[in-house]
Amino acid sequence: MPTKRTTPDLILIIVTLTLLAVGLTMVYSASAIWAEYKFDDSFFFAKRQMLFAAVGIVAMFFIMNVDYWTWRTWAKVIVIICFVLLILVLIPGIGNVRNGSRSWIGVGAFSIQPSEFMKLAMIAFLAKYLSENQKLITSFTKGLIPSLGIVFLAFGLIMLQPDLGTGTVMVGTCIVMIFIAGGRISHFVGLGLLGLGGFVALILSAPYRIKRITSFLDPWEDPLGSGFQIIQSLYAIGPGGLFGLGLGQSRQKFFYLPEPQTDFIFAILSEELGFIGGSFVILLFALLLWRGIRIALGAPDLFGSFLAVGIIAMIAIQVMINIGVVIGLMPVTGITLPFLSYGGSSLTLMLLAVGVLLNISRYSRY
Repeated sequence: MPTKRTTPDLILIIVTLTLLAVGLTMVYSASAIWAEYKFDDSFFFAKRQMLFAAVGIVAMFFIMNVDYWTWRTWAKVIVIICFVLLILVLIPGIGNVRNGSRSWIGVGAFSIQPSEFMKLAMIAFLAKYLSENQKLITSFTKGLIPSLGIVFLAFGLIMLQPDLGTGTVMVGTCIVMIFIAGGRISHFVGLGLLGLGGFVALILSAPYRIKRITSFLDPWEDPLGSGFQIIQSLYAIGPGGLFGLGLGQSRQKFFYLPEPQTDFIFAILSEELGFIGGSFVILLFALLLWRGIRIALGAPDLFGSFLAVGIIAMIAIQVMINIGVVIGLMPVTGITLPFLSYGGSSLTLMLLAVGVLLNISRYSRY
């Protein structure tokens, strides 16, 4: 058993709590007008997000004290539970439909999104598989296909909701883990070509996905329809300039940018806090990923390394896609910005993931 240090990575804790504080501030700022209009309470979304944050922080510090190899012991059980939830969410009357996607299961006044928790469950399961079968990973039939089989099974269930964004983050995270474990580049090239064909098929199979692609390439082709969100996002970022319009002074949150507290919260942040504020948030994410990489490199065993790699890959991919969408470099995906966007399942998952990283850091040698 590895030797345990008394303290976790304090820099990681500080960075995470700072991102969370920025997120809570921006959720209120971005949502206050809409919340006042719809619920007659400008703090409606902010109060719920603070509750999610409180639950997430408690979970983070609890998980921080749970030895990380516990995840290896329970990985299969956790994945099975998540698969059951992914199936249940597809059943009418159990799964709730929002914005055309049946992705939530209602629990009283709140709801959970099983696909979010499947991301962390799949990371733990794949870390266990890779650490126990690393010598086989260079084999296409004995290593790569078995490791990706369960990943694409989960992806298929997520696509039935449908939720291409979450599925893409999960698959991308798992591919990074397999590559780090020693997967051959030639295998990834072949799978990449096959995956590209499948990705194109998924886009062509749903008209709304085609509209998202065309709106990304030329949002002005349909400025009041599929291109509306991207255009309004750019209208928010542009006037922000270097220092921004000031906290709470966004114009785009006045019913121009739909639900600005969710996927496009970075646009409101850039409008109110400018290039400086946006760069500060990106720097915080860079610091978080740097600490995560150090923890992964110093982990005492392969399972700990792969688990840490999966977590930081998930966060990095989600950040890059979200900001890419907001600044118009990628089509709209519905992916949230970790720690900042409104949403209980996403926020809780991210804080749980950081809790796992913090526990690994107590054993890492760096």
